[in-house]
Amino acid sequence: MMIRAASMQDLHRIEEIYEYARAFMRANGNPHQWSDYGYPEHELLTEDIEKQQLFVIEERGGIHGVFAFILGDDPTYGVIRDGDWPNALPYGTIHRIAQDGTIKDAVRAALGFALQYIPQVRADTHPDNLPMRHTLEKNGFRRCGIIYLKSGDPRIAYQYSKE
Repeated sequence: MMIRAASMQDLHRIEEIYEYARAFMRANGNPHQWSDYGYPEHELLTEDIEKQQLFVIEERGGIHGVFAFILGDDPTYGVIRDGDWPNALPYGTIHRIAQDGTIKDAVRAALGFALQYIPQVRADTHPDNLPMRHTLEKNGFRRCGIIYLKSGDPRIAYQYSKE
């Protein structure tokens, strides 16, 4: 697998991958996460590309996965309930990770990429997203508690610590 920064030319394929991910979540007991058709929105993806914080996972000559990797504090992680962060060290966050069903280990690939830049990586997911929860835990992320999005929706928060 190869990971590279996404470009505007990749946008159509990225949106196809997110459509696949939304359908996969609905079919696997998670009808609420990304339930609004079109999330993540075209504008958000464009902004992520412009900020050089959206990345694609390539294999066998095609794009099969996508994720945002953002360095620095995430405002939604400022308050955590029913737990605590293991430390207050600087961290990066993996958001909006998705794949098209043709590859395995997209989370492992994204984590490996993130760890090249910072030893603390956070992520979160909807409580109903059992496949993602399992994948995060299988890849060494520790469940830390519950955070809340701006909308008030809860998410299970995780952190990976290389140290």
